[in-house]
Amino acid sequence: MKKYYMWVIGCQMNLADANKVAARLEALGYVPTDSERDADVIVLNTCVVRQSAEDKAAGRISSLKSLKKQNPDLVIAVMGCLVGNKPSPKLRERFPHVDVFMPPANPEPLVEFLESRFHERVPEGVSPWEQSLKFQSLEEGGVPVSAYVPIVYGCSHACTYCIIPYRRGPERSRPADEIVREVEDLVAQGVREVTLLGQIVDRYGVDLRREDPSAPDLADLLRMVHDVKGLWRIRFLTSHPSYLDDRILEVVAGLPKVCEHIEVPVQSGDDVVLQNMKRGYTVDDYRRIVEKIRMMVPEASIVTDIIVGFPGETEEQFRHTYELMEELRLDVMHLARYSPRPGTVAARRMPDDVPEEEKWRRFRLLEDLQARISAEKNAGYLGKELVILVERKQKGRWMGRTRNYKLVFFSDDGNWRGKLARVKITWTGPWSMIGKVVGEVSPPA
Repeated sequence: MKKYYMWVIGCQMNLADANKVAARLEALGYVPTDSERDADVIVLNTCVVRQSAEDKAAGRISSLKSLKKQNPDLVIAVMGCLVGNKPSPKLRERFPHVDVFMPPANPEPLVEFLESRFHERVPEGVSPWEQSLKFQSLEEGGVPVSAYVPIVYGCSHACTYCIIPYRRGPERSRPADEIVREVEDLVAQGVREVTLLGQIVDRYGVDLRREDPSAPDLADLLRMVHDVKGLWRIRFLTSHPSYLDDRILEVVAGLPKVCEHIEVPVQSGDDVVLQNMKRGYTVDDYRRIVEKIRMMVPEASIVTDIIVGFPGETEEQFRHTYELMEELRLDVMHLARYSPRPGTVAARRMPDDVPEEEKWRRFRLLEDLQARISAEKNAGYLGKELVILVERKQKGRWMGRTRNYKLVFFSDDGNWRGKLARVKITWTGPWSMIGKVVGEVSPPA
């Protein structure tokens, strides 16, 4: 039996893209394996949003040279942001042992290669948007409880530091009925929670409404997905301060399946840095967004992204970011140290003038601040009962998340995978909590 091996690095969109490739390979008769040495086809899905991710991807590709030499019939395919919308000749020269280069979210070059070389054919009627979760099942011990569903590909905002628009292309929204069918397919496989994905997810449908003013926006789409029977929870990310509007927050507040969890990056707490980043809002604008979320969805957790060491960022400007985070007390900060990405405006026009050791210092100061804030916020749950959707066992304990994305562990001899558990919290820390299971909760209708 023919086998494929999948390796994925980077964002949630890459995992959804990998699941799409898996579905196409399985339609050709391949089955997943957890060993690249047993595989007939190896697919590497890459990320280049940071230099460290690009280096890791390049190293993994290079490591397959020896396997290819041992087995010339092995098919090696590379996809994702390292490839971009059109693979460059330099990429082919750098990795001559790679057979196929695929743009993000597009498995068809690999399908066409296999059809041509081995005369394999995908049966008629197989939808190109379907996802398979089988290769994830090998790692997780069963069908994942939660899955990602892309709803907007690419990005047209073009922040000065971001390579995504150059590698994934302009913003393109998927038809709503196709998204709903994909969610239905995932639920039929056993998925209980979906996360709708977009680089700026709030802009879903903007391009569609240029052709048809009645096309749905994100609020409309959330209502449509909410009606899928057997689906228990819905999340969406990533939002943007300029586009997260009242209609979206009203849906979060009003629909039982939509979780109270908002990811809305600020990137910096200084107006000059934000202007240099071309983010399109001010610090006060961001404050107002946080205030509105807390007013309209009081139970919501709020997550942000921050880049430290952006070109020209002074100590005073960094302190503005630190003070903003101290003031707002958000639930999670995703932190990154700036690294120039080739082709971006920042890389072309702005010297990378903050020393690496200074970037690390700022990174750790924010990391310590967030640990303190998160520990204090989580301590408020001590002794309370929380409902979690149990995802899997990890190091002997069951793990799952609350509606507002708090990570909870508990020990029990029963099989809790894919169930809603009520857990009484007995210990809290900055990044997770531990509790004792009280009982099972009935899923939503």
